[in-house]
Amino acid sequence: MKRREFLLAAATAAVAAPALSFSGKLFAAPANSPRFLLVFLRGGYDCNNLLVPYSSDFYYESRPTLAIAKPDPYNANSAIGLDGNWGLNPVLRDSIYPLWQKRQVAFVPFAGTDDMSRSHFETQDNIESGEPTEQRSNFRSGFMARLSGQMSAVPSIAFTDALPLSFQGSGRDIPNISLRGNTKPVYDERQAGILAGMYRDTNLASAAADGLELRQTVSKELQDEMMKANRGAPNAKSFADETQRIATMMRDQYRLGFVDVGGWDTHVNQGNVTGQLANNLSNLGKGIAAYADALGDEWNNTVVVVVSEFGRTFRENGNKGTDHGHGTVYWVLGGKVNGGRIAGQQVAVNPQSLLQNRDYPVLNNYRDVLGGLLGRMWGLSGSQLQSVFPGAHPRDLQLV
Repeated sequence: MKRREFLLAAATAAVAAPALSFSGKLFAAPANSPRFLLVFLRGGYDCNNLLVPYSSDFYYESRPTLAIAKPDPYNANSAIGLDGNWGLNPVLRDSIYPLWQKRQVAFVPFAGTDDMSRSHFETQDNIESGEPTEQRSNFRSGFMARLSGQMSAVPSIAFTDALPLSFQGSGRDIPNISLRGNTKPVYDERQAGILAGMYRDTNLASAAADGLELRQTVSKELQDEMMKANRGAPNAKSFADETQRIATMMRDQYRLGFVDVGGWDTHVNQGNVTGQLANNLSNLGKGIAAYADALGDEWNNTVVVVVSEFGRTFRENGNKGTDHGHGTVYWVLGGKVNGGRIAGQQVAVNPQSLLQNRDYPVLNNYRDVLGGLLGRMWGLSGSQLQSVFPGAHPRDLQLV
């Protein structure tokens, strides 16, 4: 590539890089202020093999190859009993279950949206928008962007390749940065100086400088942390590694974050305590446990909510997998979460309770649940919550 072409391409990348206004970049939120991280499982995970309805004979009839055995102290592959009806997938025994024992995890079953399309993309967009399904008026506005707009002193960030819909439409500078790829600096000092000089004395000077500084600073922090953690061993690219890095940024600078995790569409050979779903759940659990550990005392000021666009069919299909469903299970975690319980409205798990004879029904609308939770965390007024979730009926499930 010719030098002039390189500079033009690099300049374009600099402007497109995550930009922070000086106020957003330099603002230091109080150490003990609330932190919220939304973890979006893209693909629709099978909640029935996370939170196992082991007291239901219908569950075992519906899943001849996928069901997880009832709690049995002599069977390490059986569900971990949480109460008289629900059990936890045993792959989370060493990660999420200890948090449950500390009452730092609550599960909300029969949760989700009123979108009935069972389309990944439509339902993901529906959730990220935060607007009523039949009344969406702004297809480029996300609920986390509107939440950020209600709290000017709450620095926000998306740990994604591109700014997700959740954070679009705020009119504020919300950075996004992917932590999954190469963490080496994009430009060396000489290149960064050339790029900054190209925009000196222009109206883009501040944005270019901010974008370059963010890239360089984050890259250096990640390299330093990875080197310390590895102790000479090769780096295992896992969700746990990613969340440890996220924790560093959420602990020191940001208070409102978003990250997504793919690979949850399990139509074929899903497995139960082994296989694709179990591997994903194990990595997710380890990642969240690592996040909690890395935050240290600030875990007590943190709430993590895990959502997915929908659940999956209650009955397994002919390919030993599950298909697109409706209701799912949300996770709510944090040091001061009112956990150790299954929260929200529930119904017996039997054929009569299924939606359209195939899925969990949605009894706990995500806009109402998140509205109640976020309102309680930040003391938001009714009018503020209506700005975030128009037309919602916030429900305080006493999760925090």
